[in-house]
Amino acid sequence: MSSLLRFCLCLLAVLSFAPVAPAGAAAAQRPNIILILADDMGWSDLGCYGSEIETPHLDSLARGGLRFTQFYNAARCCPTRAALLTGLYPHQAGIGDMVGNDGISSYQGFLNDRCVTLGEALRPAGYTTLMVGKWHVGSAPGQWPLDRGFDRFWGTPSGGGVYFKDTLALRPEVFFVRDAERIEAPDDLYVTDTFMDRALEFIDEAARRPERPFFLYLAQIAPHWPLQAKPADIAKYADRYDRGWDEVRSRRFARQQAMGLLPPGTQLSPRDPQAKPWAEMPAEARRDLAQRMAIYAAQIDCIDQNVGRLISRLKQLGQFENTLVLFLSDNGSSAEGGPGGFSRGVAGAPIGTGKSYASAGLEWANAADTPLRRFKMATHEGGISTPLIAHWPTRIAPRRPGAPESGALVHTPGHIVDMMPTLLDVAGATYPAHRLGQPTLPLEGRSLLSLLVSPSASPSVPPSSPPRLLAWEHEGNRAIRQGDWKAVAGHGGPWELYNLAVDRTETRDLAAAQPERLSELTRSWKAWAERCGVWDRAELIRHRQTRAKQKAKGTGEKAAAPASPR
Repeated sequence: MSSLLRFCLCLLAVLSFAPVAPAGAAAAQRPNIILILADDMGWSDLGCYGSEIETPHLDSLARGGLRFTQFYNAARCCPTRAALLTGLYPHQAGIGDMVGNDGISSYQGFLNDRCVTLGEALRPAGYTTLMVGKWHVGSAPGQWPLDRGFDRFWGTPSGGGVYFKDTLALRPEVFFVRDAERIEAPDDLYVTDTFMDRALEFIDEAARRPERPFFLYLAQIAPHWPLQAKPADIAKYADRYDRGWDEVRSRRFARQQAMGLLPPGTQLSPRDPQAKPWAEMPAEARRDLAQRMAIYAAQIDCIDQNVGRLISRLKQLGQFENTLVLFLSDNGSSAEGGPGGFSRGVAGAPIGTGKSYASAGLEWANAADTPLRRFKMATHEGGISTPLIAHWPTRIAPRRPGAPESGALVHTPGHIVDMMPTLLDVAGATYPAHRLGQPTLPLEGRSLLSLLVSPSASPSVPPSSPPRLLAWEHEGNRAIRQGDWKAVAGHGGPWELYNLAVDRTETRDLAAAQPERLSELTRSWKAWAERCGVWDRAELIRHRQTRAKQKAKGTGEKAAAPASPR
């Protein structure tokens, strides 16, 4: 695409989303909105969710706001980001898997034209729209944040996997962009700090236009592998994990119970079958594994330090009270690398530095998701559950006398597709019916504003409505939840059935005891999959193989679609 044509298209996009403040909603009365997304952080990795990792700034937001105990993501990076940005299920937005283009609308690997983003929805409502960090819903020019409703962007359109500038030599596919131009990474890059540097610059710019509130979407890369952190942060946790993952899990679970995060009677799920007891690990392996977890903890600690910087800047600008801050993670903790994790990078490079490339491993991921089963990519609770902190002083009431010192808890289930309708409600904005002349798909999510301002409330639904249905599919892993009941299946495995009201950790499979209930749920899942464009995993793999053969032959023909998803 020529530079002139690209400029014209960008100008057209800007004009088509020209700011128009909603009637009766003065900018000064509408809040700023900051949405912070962590990457591969487990459900129990924050202090206010039971962790020993020091996160005082996020904990303070939780004390002054609220925490959701049953909030769900879409199991992995790209699908979650697609659902968060659009209010649709990932397949509906074009990202049913990752960023590869399978020549299918639900698996094209970038946001399609049937959806609009939070940027495209909030800018017409008078918001300055800012994006910093990992985009990962379209890496080609024409698919970047400024093409999808954001006024400013600084970050990486592709995936992450980079903290220091040294690491770019190991990940040549990762590049940085300012607005619509590729740039060199700064020499002093430590990406968690650098992203916050740019976010604060954007906030300062927005503050010079007080007639317009701002929306900031800040997508951190941490604590996604590789394990890379600043030496001082690592030193803070140097001996913290010598006790091993079994004791860490046990202590986190005890704190979660004391905090009221789990239903009474909840059992700690058994150690993952692939994880050995810590006591059985050789001494040399224990030293290496304790160091890995110390670096992982340091990465999360650094996120929190930067949240502290954000809070300070908002207070300096007089915007803290009128800013809604939301913090969550894109999926459960990562077990990639299996037991013990992987170790790549430059030979001899100390782990944690920019030339090393390592992961924490399955055992520590099991601890990070305490007390839940499974990890990132799975649709068991450990793969799809995220912390969610909401802080908004002007609307979320401060802690009342007699209330828990840790802040209010919301036990009502929520889903990442709820972000779009919730933030539209907060902003007084309207969901666009069209994008570039094409009708948009109706929202799948529900506004959770009533829960933010009254945590014991329930989202308004007709009294006769059946319990809400939530569904998932990622790489053959499937799940559906309706009310307290959840059916879940791993890729190629049988359906399991759990009553989450008494078994959040999915330890008592009721599939054999309640076959009718299971059958009803799986029928509902199949109907959802058909509606959302989910392909059967085996069919999709065959389709990819056929396309690869055709590409090698130069035919470029499309494979036939399957009759129905399963």
